[in-house]
Amino acid sequence: MDIETDHVSKNFIEREIDKDLENGTYQNIITRFPPEPNGYLHIGHAKSILLNHGFSKKYHGTFHLRFDDTNPQKEKIEFVQSMLEDVNWLCGEKIENVFYASDYFEQMYELAVKLIEKGKAYVCDLTADQIREYRGTLTEPGKNSPYRERSIKENLDLFRRMKEGEFPDGAKSLRAKIDMSAGNINMRDPIIYRIARMTHHNTGDRWCIYPMYDFAHPLEDAIEGISHSLCTMEFEDHRPLYEWFVNECGFETKPRQIEFAKLYLTNVITGKRYIRKLVEDGIVDGWDDPRLVSVAALRRRGFTPGSIRKFIELTGISKANSSVDYAMLEYCIREDLKMTCPRMAAVLDPVKLVITNYDENKTEYLEVANNQENEEMGSRKVPFSRELYIEREDFKAEPPKKYFRLYPGNEVRLMNAYFVTCTDYKTDAEGNVTEVYCTYDPETKSGTGFTGRKVKGTIHWTEAKTAVRAEVRLYENIVDTESEEFKKQGIYNEDGSVNLNENSLIIRKDCCLEPALAKAKPGDKFQFLRSGFFCADSKDSTKEHLVFNRVVSLKSSYRPGV
Repeated sequence: MDIETDHVSKNFIEREIDKDLENGTYQNIITRFPPEPNGYLHIGHAKSILLNHGFSKKYHGTFHLRFDDTNPQKEKIEFVQSMLEDVNWLCGEKIENVFYASDYFEQMYELAVKLIEKGKAYVCDLTADQIREYRGTLTEPGKNSPYRERSIKENLDLFRRMKEGEFPDGAKSLRAKIDMSAGNINMRDPIIYRIARMTHHNTGDRWCIYPMYDFAHPLEDAIEGISHSLCTMEFEDHRPLYEWFVNECGFETKPRQIEFAKLYLTNVITGKRYIRKLVEDGIVDGWDDPRLVSVAALRRRGFTPGSIRKFIELTGISKANSSVDYAMLEYCIREDLKMTCPRMAAVLDPVKLVITNYDENKTEYLEVANNQENEEMGSRKVPFSRELYIEREDFKAEPPKKYFRLYPGNEVRLMNAYFVTCTDYKTDAEGNVTEVYCTYDPETKSGTGFTGRKVKGTIHWTEAKTAVRAEVRLYENIVDTESEEFKKQGIYNEDGSVNLNENSLIIRKDCCLEPALAKAKPGDKFQFLRSGFFCADSKDSTKEHLVFNRVVSLKSSYRPGV
């Protein structure tokens, strides 16, 4: 993320980092992004990734990607690999400093032993439900566990036996010994280790006890020498516990936790449990379904790292939570693509147009600009002949008022070609138009300086013999309203039904594209005239079966600064 260097525009995190450097608290800036590999990263994670990576670049420091893999029950190597790809893609470089919490399991165990030896941790036999009962409430203090005063010797012995697998899952836990009457509930003797026999993607079956996040996370930061632990606001109440573990474990270099507001995007699904259910129920075709806002889904749909970076910059950095309209994200990708994408003809709902007075044996090649707003992109030759395809919506047998496209007796311009006048049309047994007949005026060729009569309508087309057949997928938000019911329950209702936007995916199977698009490779991006920006699908598109995803339409409801 590009961070402004002008003093006036510095955000509160930059100002705090500047102070820490000026007073000598830190000599080097080391930031990190520490995801738990239990799903795919989404647009909210992108903010944290780009902030942490951006600050490391601004201050000529170091950036770490660390997988917080302390809960193997929900973690998969698939998620690790997807996160690696996403972070490298967003940051625009291969991240060299990649670490795992599991790299430090032995060290964490020794630090837990150290806390026991200091009288700062004890083995507790209460069940999870009993621990919650003993914990108290926001208005009432908790009460001590009956096992809180075990001797250091007994605690060391029990913890060793926990590690060696002597006790069943859930039978005992190791808890920090802090203050059961603390106003901050997080400080009321939190669990440090639990017994859980689970195969870990990195350590296999070596461990049957695993550290809890609140214990592992600050230790990981301290072990790696992280200077600033930048995280979202829900961790603000956990900061005293974060600092307690760092201090009690005796680290000289103490990371500083600074919180910022999460990124909330309207009308999208970001909750991992909801996305997981959508995937498992087959409602979407994976975590990278282009209707989602996982980073992988955005990449597959055709978003660029630059557009996401711009979006994060526009949302800003603050401590106040707020929601951002999805239209802002669409604005950013339009701005990123409009000057760099070739503008191509693609007829998504084709009907044949026959120019009856054009030589049926003739094919001419018209010079067409690749992008009218960017002359540096040059031009290409496009075939033109007697038979073309046009959009079905560009012809009406009985036109409504102010309809300026083709209808019997009306004249329009074929984009980059000639004026044509509709003379007739043909329908099938159901009354659907199957062919439109026109005559053309050879004096009206584009680029020849014709200054005669004018027409109000211009339509695009593809030449019939060379048209490339393709599948085109038109995507919209997977939910179409930000209802109170949706806010409370997510996409699933109590009866198991789904609040889906019925038009979130429309598939056009037999579209006709200009021949240059036959060479499109997965990931290539184009503007389809009048339809929007499109990307060749990275998952399904092949040379034999082209598939294009609509990244975004051409129209925008968002205006910057409004």
